[in-house]
Amino acid sequence: MLDKLNEIEKSALESLKSVTDSAALEAWRVANLGRSSALMTVFSEFGKLSKEEKPVIGAAANRVKVKLEAEFESQAQAVKNAALAKSLAEEHLDVTLPGRTKHIGRLHPSTQQLRRVLDILAEMGFQVYTSREVETDEMNFQMLNFPPDHPARDMQDTFFIEAEGRAENPILMRTHTSPGQIHAMQEFSKTNPKDPPPIRIALPGMCFRYEQITARSEIQFNQVEGLAVGKNITFADLKGTIADFVRRMFGENARLRFRASYFPFTEPSAEVDVECFVCGGKGCTVCKNSGWLEILGCGMVHPVVCKTAAMTRRFILASLGVWDQNVN
Repeated sequence: MLDKLNEIEKSALESLKSVTDSAALEAWRVANLGRSSALMTVFSEFGKLSKEEKPVIGAAANRVKVKLEAEFESQAQAVKNAALAKSLAEEHLDVTLPGRTKHIGRLHPSTQQLRRVLDILAEMGFQVYTSREVETDEMNFQMLNFPPDHPARDMQDTFFIEAEGRAENPILMRTHTSPGQIHAMQEFSKTNPKDPPPIRIALPGMCFRYEQITARSEIQFNQVEGLAVGKNITFADLKGTIADFVRRMFGENARLRFRASYFPFTEPSAEVDVECFVCGGKGCTVCKNSGWLEILGCGMVHPVVCKTAAMTRRFILASLGVWDQNVN
């Protein structure tokens, strides 16, 4: 029996040397360590041995089994390493290549345009001034020349906030960023009431209107306003500022036009269009076949608004409002 075990060990180790892949390795394991292998047959015949032979044969059989299992594990690792080396050689993996960074997304187009508008206004000398999104009726309408019975209020459907004791001056979500003009003028005028400093500010922010959601309108949108306060400012200065803004925003060759309009808080008032960049002014569905796209409204701040904001008549104010979604 000992000779048989020695022969099993020698034959198994000899055949293991020729194993070079995982399939052949599994076949070797089944043939030499499986239930039907010659080694397992020795264990199955163990009961036929005498008491004197059992310790000797048992120890020898276990030694052979442990030896074959160890050699099997060693050869399995060698086969695995060889397969990996072959794969690396075939794929020509360059380990010196830099790692690939994860995709982290990008800013929303509206946010990109909002930042671009503010960057341009900053280059033109305007400082960003932020104000509250929740306003009072007085700040959102009355102080901007919207009295309670003013017909212009019919143009804006408003989100009112329920609050007790606010019947005469209800709280609402602002419908435009213009209340920020009042806040800014009141704040700056306090620094020197008799001779307030000049103001050049850009007022960005979210506005809210109770409108039908379409491709051209939303209940929530970004708006940016510019306000200039100083002596001897004219409508020509306002036109030049807007023309410069349009060229910076849409390119040196951008064409624009001013149309007379009406806003309660400016006089005179105008709206500004740029030539449609889709059809080149020929007319298409984007520009409603007009050849022009409306981008902003502007005007000289109304004297009534100046008075409510505590600004003296020696100062002339100009205002422009950019609807961010319109310039996307």
